[in-house]
Amino acid sequence: MRRCIKCLLPEAVPGADIDETGVCKFCSEFEPGAISSAEADRETRLEDLERTLEAVRGQGKYDCLVPFSGGKDSALLLYKLVKEYGLKVLAFTVDVNIPDIAWDNIRRTNETLGIDHLSYSPPSSFYKKLFKYLLCNQEERGAVYTVSYVYAPLFEGDAIKLAMDMDIPLVLAGYSPGQPEPERMLYEFSRNLIENTDWTPPELRTCGEFSDEELGRFFNPNDYPAGTEFPRYLAPFHAWEYNQDEAMRIVVEQKLIDSTKKASPIFSNYPINWLLMYSDLKHFGYNPYAPEFCDLIREGKAKLSHWKILGPFVDFMIRRRVLLGSNTTSQLKMIGMDIDELCVNKAKGAYDPVF
Repeated sequence: MRRCIKCLLPEAVPGADIDETGVCKFCSEFEPGAISSAEADRETRLEDLERTLEAVRGQGKYDCLVPFSGGKDSALLLYKLVKEYGLKVLAFTVDVNIPDIAWDNIRRTNETLGIDHLSYSPPSSFYKKLFKYLLCNQEERGAVYTVSYVYAPLFEGDAIKLAMDMDIPLVLAGYSPGQPEPERMLYEFSRNLIENTDWTPPELRTCGEFSDEELGRFFNPNDYPAGTEFPRYLAPFHAWEYNQDEAMRIVVEQKLIDSTKKASPIFSNYPINWLLMYSDLKHFGYNPYAPEFCDLIREGKAKLSHWKILGPFVDFMIRRRVLLGSNTTSQLKMIGMDIDELCVNKAKGAYDPVF
């Protein structure tokens, strides 16, 4: 597959339009030093973030709650909040499909920073059922998009619920720029989303496969009495300067994670993600995370030389289902489905009404 010589964007990505010189349309139109639309309001966000972090300080047992997956970004977020801002932080992990490397990162970071940590383990039977339904009934943007738009709101909602139970006024997520999709969040989940909107995907409510108890796992502000105060939910790396290589360097240097290998998203991500990438490679011909990493390369926030080797190698592992790509086979077995059941058959937006 042809890739852009400047950012490595695969030609199969819609809108790539790689020209005869090997440069994609996005790189051709990119102006180094220009402020992108995603970063245009960063200074305003930074001012708000600084005010908010100061305002929550000392208001309760914990100043903020941080969902902690064991990846480099959430580890770096915890470091900055504890060491640079002196905040009292509660780390929170939803124990679903987290690999051993990420658990090692979680334990090491918690111990190094001396922070409190809570882990919640929901029934695995529910998630196996959920993953299988979603992968057999993907919306037209594919597996990563479909599963992420259902799975992420589950653990985000769990964080909101816990923050409310413990009177924590602020939830801070380690999302890097470009995560999640801008239509879901640019720096903050809207107040309307948190205060007025049922997060239950309508497709799951109408398909007849899930009980009221199972659907009740999704956050719904209407379950709370009128006048309830809900926490803010922010993504600080949408305000702070962010560089992927710098993030990996700091978490290893500060002994939060013991090697660059364990800090790499290739190794610390959810095992189910390999199955999602396999499905999208099969259906669309390119890795669904490629555009995100290519954006970082284009903006100088990730090394082209690093991903020029690693990107194709990751795709090779996925397609052949070898090495880390063997997670594709093990995850299929875990949720009880065959590879031929991976299917795109739902309209765009079927699962994400609230965003």
